[in-house]
This record gives sequence, C-alpha cells and structure tokens, in this order.
Amino acid sequence: MQSHPDIHACDHVHARCENKDLVSAAVERAREAGLRRTRALEDVLHILVEAHRPLTLADVAESGQLGSGADRATVYRLLLRLEERGVIRRLGLHDRSAYYTMVFPGEHNDYLICNRCGKIQRLEIACPVEALEAQIAQQSGFASLYHELEFYGVCPACSAG
Repeated sequence: MQSHPDIHACDHVHARCENKDLVSAAVERAREAGLRRTRALEDVLHILVEAHRPLTLADVAESGQLGSGADRATVYRLLLRLEERGVIRRLGLHDRSAYYTMVFPGEHNDYLICNRCGKIQRLEIACPVEALEAQIAQQSGFASLYHELEFYGVCPACSAG
C-alpha cells in the first residue's frame, strides 16, 4: 500500500511518535536506497527508531505497532533489504537470533554482546577506534570510512551464575 508523500510517516498509525523527524529521515534514506515507500516499511522503521535498542525479528513483527498488517515474512524481507542497503545494522551471534538497529548518518554505536545469553548492550564510552579510523582514512586515501565494532564476552549476570 503506497503512502501519500505529503502524509508524515508516523501519522497513519503512530499518533504518539516522539521521533517523527528521525522516522521521516529513515523512510527517505530507504526510499533513496531504492526501496518502495509502503506502510509496512514505515511501520518497521518507526518501530526500530522508537525502540532505542536492537530488536529481533520477533520483537518487530509482534510489536503490535504494524498498522499495515504486515506478516512476519514481510517484516523479515524488509529487514533484509534495509540491512543490504545500510539503513539498519544486524547484530548478534551467528547461532542466535539476529538483532537489528537503526543506522543514523554521522553517528554510530558500538556494542557488547554476551556469548552465553546473547544480551546486547550499547558501549557507553567514547569510541576507542575513531582516531584510528581517521588515521586510516588519511593514510589510505579512502573516503567515507566507517566501522562497526562489537565486543564479545560474558555479561555480569552470566559470569555470576
């Protein structure tokens, strides 16, 4: 179902959206990346933006916020397309459920991932790799350089039990 371009991405079902500008920007990035603007796309991006944390396919598909009525298979295909086009990022251990989180231009997040329970936590310190990234860009001549950093270990809850 195609949305009208003058209607805000959140207006059709998400009356209490606190991040309308971020959702609109994400929808526009997805559209510029070649994805058709549909209610399902808008819903998925809205859910990911509003979550402020990585979500699984089940989290998105069963959130109760899919006003489009998209089924789990449609949500999965959208997540794959969004990941392929760099609008979202896939996190997690290979043998566990994948988690998806938004990618916002000009910013990034690094994560800690527990090898035992799969818990994912945002790294809440200044990124230790940004200076190295700038040095690599300068020395290699690469433009638009970026990185994704994930640390794997055992979370406090798992190491205590």
